[in-house]
Amino acid sequence: MSHLRNLSARLQKLRSLMQNVKYVNEPLQAYIIPSGDAHQNEFLADCDNRRAYISGFTGSAGTAIVTENGAYMWTDGRYFLQASEEMDQNWTLMREGIQSTPTQSAWLTRTLPAGSRVGADPNLVMYSTWKPLQTDLEAAGIFLVPITTNLVDLIWDNKPAVPCNTIHPLSVKYTGKTSDVKVKEVRAEMKEKGARLLVVSALDEIAWLLNVRGSDISYNPVFFSYVILSMDQVHLFVEEAKLTPAVYNHFTVENLQVTIHPYDKLQSFLTDEISCQDGKIWVSPDSSYALSAAIPEKLRIGELTPIPVMKAIKNPVEIQGMINAHIRDAAAVCCYFAWLEKEVVKGTVTECSGAQKLEQFRREQEDFVGPSFETISSVGPHAAIIHYKPCAETDRQITAEEVYLCDSGGQYKDGTTDITRTIHLGTPSQYEQECFTRVFKGQCFFGTSVFPSKTKGNCLDTLARKYLWDVGLDYMHGTGHGIGMYLNVHEGPMGVSWRVYPNDPGLQEGMFLSNEPGFYEDGKFGCRIEDIVRIVRANVPYNFKMLNYLTFETVSLVPIQTKMLLPEMLTGKEITHLNEYHSRCREVVGPLLKKMGHNEALEWLYRETEPIG
Repeated sequence: MSHLRNLSARLQKLRSLMQNVKYVNEPLQAYIIPSGDAHQNEFLADCDNRRAYISGFTGSAGTAIVTENGAYMWTDGRYFLQASEEMDQNWTLMREGIQSTPTQSAWLTRTLPAGSRVGADPNLVMYSTWKPLQTDLEAAGIFLVPITTNLVDLIWDNKPAVPCNTIHPLSVKYTGKTSDVKVKEVRAEMKEKGARLLVVSALDEIAWLLNVRGSDISYNPVFFSYVILSMDQVHLFVEEAKLTPAVYNHFTVENLQVTIHPYDKLQSFLTDEISCQDGKIWVSPDSSYALSAAIPEKLRIGELTPIPVMKAIKNPVEIQGMINAHIRDAAAVCCYFAWLEKEVVKGTVTECSGAQKLEQFRREQEDFVGPSFETISSVGPHAAIIHYKPCAETDRQITAEEVYLCDSGGQYKDGTTDITRTIHLGTPSQYEQECFTRVFKGQCFFGTSVFPSKTKGNCLDTLARKYLWDVGLDYMHGTGHGIGMYLNVHEGPMGVSWRVYPNDPGLQEGMFLSNEPGFYEDGKFGCRIEDIVRIVRANVPYNFKMLNYLTFETVSLVPIQTKMLLPEMLTGKEITHLNEYHSRCREVVGPLLKKMGHNEALEWLYRETEPIG
């Protein structure tokens, strides 16, 4: 109970600060605590986990709103179960995506009287989120107030320090393009838009642009920084302690002139630039409200910058790197499942120890840096928690009696991986097989689809859900996310979801996405099949209006457990697709397992890829 009392005390302190005119000009009737940091990262450094600190809910997506007498958490279907388990009686879960759940703005306007003040840290909320919320609230006579001193930080005892890890260069052998060339390409776009300056606040965009990587955020090879590009200079705002001689040398080798400024001098630099000369400044609407609002509206180009799309469309070297990384990663995952099959009978493997063993197999692979996210090693009812993270308190034994779902990935210098396989080491029930088969059918239907170039990902989402919808089943997460090249495991601006991605430029050749339908029954089991797919040109007999048709090529190469499938539910086309895929797994991953001397894994691979009739 001390933990619950602790959270109650935190809310009490926060509410008193909401009334304290030392920090707020006038008392607040509500305070918003979003998930993000000043760079709108999905995964956070420990010092930025404010929403988790105040609520106890540790999922990567969610927004908390604290009022004078209530506390509410908006999160999506991936986290319903986790949030309800992690939060105490102070909190009310608001299930986003459910028709009866009001949006945050609708709820605030309905709950608060006119004249109320709603506070939020303008550094932590995207401009594209702030403005519509402000408009909705103003229509009801409610004010959205920027509170520059973060109120959660004021009550956070022993707040972790901001990380300051060293930055490392990534050579053109992996990137396929020097930073000098990338900067020139961005400047050409700036010229076309009439932009004098371009401000970059997204950390993966900065790492990609400069061909450097860091480790300030677990699993994401990024570092805290900002970049401002002019037509003749690159201004990098970063703590100088992070820069090694190798990084300075890298900039010299790549012919890039970089001026270093302290990380916290961005705002003053921008203010000086604005006051001393005119000219448009380009800043993404997905940057923080504080950053965008610092640029006068008449000077601001508030559109998606060119970097996200450039980064998403991989060049030939990056494409080959991604393919190679997935082959090595597949070898590690095959080793793990072969090991697990033998060990499970001893009754000693748990979710945590299994995840550790999998990482051990990945560490054997060339150019491995670390996991790309925390492994979701989940058995039985835990597999129904979409983003379950095993820990000492919840650790469960992996047995031959329950479904086991393992979603994991690796960061390699030549690529980032993300793969989910669901297996049963005993005998699955008919219902588990039916659900899994429907997930497979959707995965196959989506993965073999042909579509015109620049089709929005949102248009393809139903393909993966069709066979679940046929019988009234569904899953509460997107079908596909972009993935970085030795960068963030979730990468925009495109994606495949029931939600519309506002910045989706349309699916294009050279992009990599996940293909991951699933199904989850709370308290029972869950299944998901996730592959990374590369967008390639489709071979079509006609080409209506020269639209340039595309399709997917799967780069993940780990067998799908045929024991979990009901063959009578599959069409001839689906069976052929699966057999051909398994044949590729054998041919491509087999030689690497053989070369590494992993004979048990090789035997397992051959057994698991036996063709089905």
